[in-house]
Order: sequence, then C-alpha cells, then structure tokens
Amino acid sequence: MKELSLNILDIVQNSIRAKANEISVEIIESVVSDIYRIIIKDNGTGIPEEIIKNVTDPFVTTRTKRRMGLGLPLLKYHAELTGGSLKIESETGKGTKIRADFSNSHIDRQPLGDISGVLLIHMASDPGIDFTYIHKTDDGEYRFSAKETMEYLEIETLNDRNLLDLIGNMIDENLIKIEASGIDFKELNRDAI
Repeated sequence: MKELSLNILDIVQNSIRAKANEISVEIIESVVSDIYRIIIKDNGTGIPEEIIKNVTDPFVTTRTKRRMGLGLPLLKYHAELTGGSLKIESETGKGTKIRADFSNSHIDRQPLGDISGVLLIHMASDPGIDFTYIHKTDDGEYRFSAKETMEYLEIETLNDRNLLDLIGNMIDENLIKIEASGIDFKELNRDAI
C-alpha cells in the first residue's frame, strides 16, 4: 500500500466485519516530537485471545473465503520500517484499539493520502456506523463526527452525493488549516467518489 489511508481503510473494514457501530480514527503528527501516530478504535466483537498473539502474521485470519490477511501485517511492517511499532489491545465483546507509531521524519514513512476519501467511502456505504475522525498537529486539531453532523443537519444518513462532496471539501480545508502533512490536496478529486 502506497498510502497510510489505504491501511486505515483496511483496518476500518476489519472493525466493520467485527460488527462495530462506533469507529474512531485518530492521527497525531508532530514535527517537534518526530511522531506520526495512527489510532483506530472500535466497539466491535474484539479479537479472540488465541488469535491476537499471531494477528500480525499474514497467514492468520478469521475470514473463510480468503485465507490471508495483510492489513495489520502491512501496517506493522511500515511502522517498523521507520523505527516505530504496532500495538493491539482487544477484549472480546468490547472492541479493539490499534496504535501504529511511525517516525514522522523518516524517509520511509508513507504519505497519508486521501484520508477524507476513505472516510467518505465508509460514511456512504455504512450509514449505521458513527465514524469519528480526529487529526492533531503542532498547529492545531480537527475533529469530525458523522453522528454529530447528522444530528446537526437533522438527517438519517450522509450518503447524499452533494453532501459528501461538501463534507470531503470541509475535511480537506480543515486539514490544510492545521497543516496536516502527507496529503497531496492538489491530487484529490471529489468527483471520483
């Protein structure tokens, strides 16, 4: 995967398969502290204890159709490539928390990519899930909640095409304001969603 947003997409898919109805993605980046951290939390079914110790092995998966899982192993590989690490906490019936730490300045740290596009895909296809996105930098913090947005707009879902375009642009503009790195905003194209 060329971009961290694609890793996030894959991990969030795991949360959805685990029947989570609350999923949060948090990114903390600091040039000052040389940290780039991704935290993904859900309230799904959790990872069984017998699987959690080997979950970063690509040949360990709970799926039955494809006997290989690359999401967590690739995230771990990319984090360790920069001198970072991957930590997984999970409790059956209570959810999972995945934390990937990277060296922010390391040449092998991948760019974030189209994180707003990843969020929009999930909001459109999984309207029953409360997605929260938090992004912190040395210059500020941005927070988006699908549930709060729907309550504010007094609507049931966010899967209207025009509304998604507006939300995507709003997320991008706020990430620019806090100077989030690793996102090529010139390359983003909301019309492709």
